[in-house]
Amino acid sequence: MTATVPLSTGVMTYDDLVGQVLAGALGPDPAAQRVTVAFTTRQAVRHTGRGTGYRNEVLSLRLDAAVGSCAVEPGDLPDHALDDCVGADVARLLDHPLPAVRVAALDAYLMHVTPHTPEHGACPHPLSAGSSLEKSRARAAAVTDLLDLPEDAVVLVVGVVNSLLEALRSRGLRYVPCDLKGGTTEWGEPVRTDALAAADHCDALLVSGMTLGNGTFEPLRRHALRHGKQLVAFAQTGSAVLPRLLGHGVSAVCAEPYPFFWLDGGPGTLHRYRHRANGRIGGAR
Repeated sequence: MTATVPLSTGVMTYDDLVGQVLAGALGPDPAAQRVTVAFTTRQAVRHTGRGTGYRNEVLSLRLDAAVGSCAVEPGDLPDHALDDCVGADVARLLDHPLPAVRVAALDAYLMHVTPHTPEHGACPHPLSAGSSLEKSRARAAAVTDLLDLPEDAVVLVVGVVNSLLEALRSRGLRYVPCDLKGGTTEWGEPVRTDALAAADHCDALLVSGMTLGNGTFEPLRRHALRHGKQLVAFAQTGSAVLPRLLGHGVSAVCAEPYPFFWLDGGPGTLHRYRHRANGRIGGAR
């Protein structure tokens, strides 16, 4: 049976969610919750058989047993960010000048109070052990399966991951790839840099959680809500944040908390959520 929980009321935007946390409406006083560990994860990837690669850098903060994360452009995070976070309370970090720190702190807090369990609406989705490419493709299938679209529909993909594009192709879906870095896809397709400008010409949005940290998420959420389009998020950044916005422009989330699937070749678990038409959050099977 699919787990369901009532949708949080009144959470319409990311800023509203921050305000609820600061007010203590979602759990314990954030001023009394302190981060004990701060760390970054950096990687470079080029899958066997692929012609292009990429780099990742992620800030992660530990609050009790929970870890919250926010991806950044490689090299953008100053060294002092880790020192700022260790020992600091969540309320203070939610007002930090660096967006990545604010997002990671919010993610850690929400992971602490609402971990990815069926009781909170999550449906676990196992990832089998395998090579970096095998796990990337398996994760891409789990993400794109959350899109309920007919063949030949057009998907705006914000945060280009070639395995996601490959999975969309396999379903007969077209896409418009967007990323602030620009460039080209594995197949030589140009990558747009202005996602919102491209959204009008797409039927659905497939959006990286990294948009929370770079400030591009809210306009995309508003577009999806205003036009009744599906917005599916794949979230290493803000894996516990984005499920809170289901029904408010977000239709489904594939949550990917630390430790991330690409860290090793062993098995892992994704946590999928889908907003139901009856106003409830249910695990996606």
